[in-house]
Amino acid sequence: MSSGIEWLDWVKRIQAIAQTGLTYSKDVYDLERYEELRALSIEILENYTNVGMDKIKLHFGSETGYATPKVDIRGVVFQEGKILLVREKADNAWALPGGWADIGYSPSEVVVKEIEEESGFITTSKRILAVLDKKFHDHPPEQYHVYKIFIHCEIVSGDPKGGLETLEVGFFDRKEIPTLSLERNTPNQIQTMFQFLDDPQKAVIVD
Repeated sequence: MSSGIEWLDWVKRIQAIAQTGLTYSKDVYDLERYEELRALSIEILENYTNVGMDKIKLHFGSETGYATPKVDIRGVVFQEGKILLVREKADNAWALPGGWADIGYSPSEVVVKEIEEESGFITTSKRILAVLDKKFHDHPPEQYHVYKIFIHCEIVSGDPKGGLETLEVGFFDRKEIPTLSLERNTPNQIQTMFQFLDDPQKAVIVD
């Protein structure tokens, strides 16, 4: 049965083949064909989405090197049985603090930095809870192939405050989760994080 967004998977594969070919091929004719493939992937993406051509070229069609998934890191912080969420300026919805992995930072360093920048809390990372392939979860379709890493952190100090990308900070009971930023996290993922609160020995999820 068709998922309805198979075309997006095909576009990602075409772009990955083109990007890798442009990185390693030495033949001028092959390079020309790979450029055509990349142009085709951009054209398809523009035709089937509301994203403009210039933005697609900047964020999707300009990457170089061997094509690999992007990495999104999310901090999981509990306090008195509630989970820390931040309200995003981008869509006015709520998410676990986090973002793209930064070059030069370890996953632990990224998550601690993101939590402080987005919520005001200084934390220490404890352990990885889950590594999820975004395509297997109920996120809106997007042009990138993304792995999501969820890391349990504990508050050391600080006070709740929004940041450059966030409006509010709050702790929420599992039965009172606000409207979520589905691009960043799903209701099922949030409830899965509560399973680790219930069972600290729960095995890491790799999905």
